[in-house]
Amino acid sequence: MSLPGQKMYVVTTPELVQTVQKQHKTLAFPPIEAKFASKVCGVGPGTQSILNINVNGDEGDWGLSMDSYSAMRTALKPGPQLDDMNRVMIEEIAKSLDQLQPAQRETRTINIYTWLRDTITMATTRSVYGPLNPYNDKAIADAFWEFENGLMSILVGFLPSVTARKPIMARDKVAKAFEAYYKAGGLENASILAHKRYRASTDNGVALGDLARFELGNSIGLLVNTTPAAFWTLLFLYSHPDLLDDVRKEIERVIETNSENDSIVKSVDITSLKKNCPLLLSSYQETLRHRSMGTSVREVMEDTYLDQWLLKKGAMLQMPSRIIHQDAELWGTDVTDFNPRRFLEEEKANRPRDVCFRAFGGGKTLCPGRHFATNEILAIVATFIVRFDMMPSEGQWRLPTTFDTNVAAVLMEPDTDIEVTISVRDGLDNVEWAIKLYGSEEIFAMVTEDRAETQ
Repeated sequence: MSLPGQKMYVVTTPELVQTVQKQHKTLAFPPIEAKFASKVCGVGPGTQSILNINVNGDEGDWGLSMDSYSAMRTALKPGPQLDDMNRVMIEEIAKSLDQLQPAQRETRTINIYTWLRDTITMATTRSVYGPLNPYNDKAIADAFWEFENGLMSILVGFLPSVTARKPIMARDKVAKAFEAYYKAGGLENASILAHKRYRASTDNGVALGDLARFELGNSIGLLVNTTPAAFWTLLFLYSHPDLLDDVRKEIERVIETNSENDSIVKSVDITSLKKNCPLLLSSYQETLRHRSMGTSVREVMEDTYLDQWLLKKGAMLQMPSRIIHQDAELWGTDVTDFNPRRFLEEEKANRPRDVCFRAFGGGKTLCPGRHFATNEILAIVATFIVRFDMMPSEGQWRLPTTFDTNVAAVLMEPDTDIEVTISVRDGLDNVEWAIKLYGSEEIFAMVTEDRAETQ
């Protein structure tokens, strides 16, 4: 495919995708990410130059680009450090669910996507940035989403200082909040992820102002896809009553019930969900397959053969996940349907190999935050559905259109919110709830790389 001033190759078969992933030096992602980060975050020329030093790691694992990748992978790997983040995140989710609960025999009306976005924004960023989290200020959180909504105009708009004035102003507002956060000692009680990202930038000579701007890029990775994943999962569950009933029964079997100070306390453990709730996990994974639209992009660093095709230096290569996820030859004639049982173990013979599931990318650029995001989504979805009944205010569930999904999104974003009515399920009005996580070493292995680690 030839575009004005740019040649583009599109790869749509799992076999060639795997070949691309093995050639990660010649078919490279870091140079593209560096350009994206520089433009989106608005860093200065000096920092852009620092980021471009050994950007692809051709001279070894050093430099800002390589150090930043290492920081993310190390901090977000399952283990005690990730558990620290998980527990803060879970505490915030539990608090938000408690605040959502209507009074006994009453109902509450909310816009479900907005509620999920606000809950996930606070839970995620508090777990990363600690008590002085800049997003504690809702005006800063709202500014981030204003910025995220205008990413395309920043990236491709003519004279973005004019055509993208609002998202750029919002970006500057968030960046200033992060600069104030660092100056106030916010890192002191922050996560290992925040510490390692800060260290990667300062060790490579990035000034504080641009370091703060880079956290907008980090926020995109942390926040943009988790909300739609939780939204679509809840929507599919509640719009399929028989499925909702089956998943609730599955979760209820692993809930611990205790009496404390004359109160009934029910505890949902995320580790138990991952071990004992296959239909919940299959529904979540099918949601990611059904709603994904991300495209992995690579730059051809030198003339390279991909099978029998010669890829020319300087060209771009795309691997759109949606084409693979919607390929009937791979997934069967029901490929366009939401099939919540598609990923159950007993259905393994009826679906393609794990490499055909591309919701988190793959290879060297496999999403490092997939375990944290999965824990967060399971915590919200599982606890929400066992606590609450939910009905759309208009009386019927309808899937919103997704035409305006943002350029940074891997999952479809709804064009419109859904107003819903929430009520406490029968018999649960006087119950207190807790969410627990005993350890993140128990992972939900959805991708080939994770399955290899667990064997």
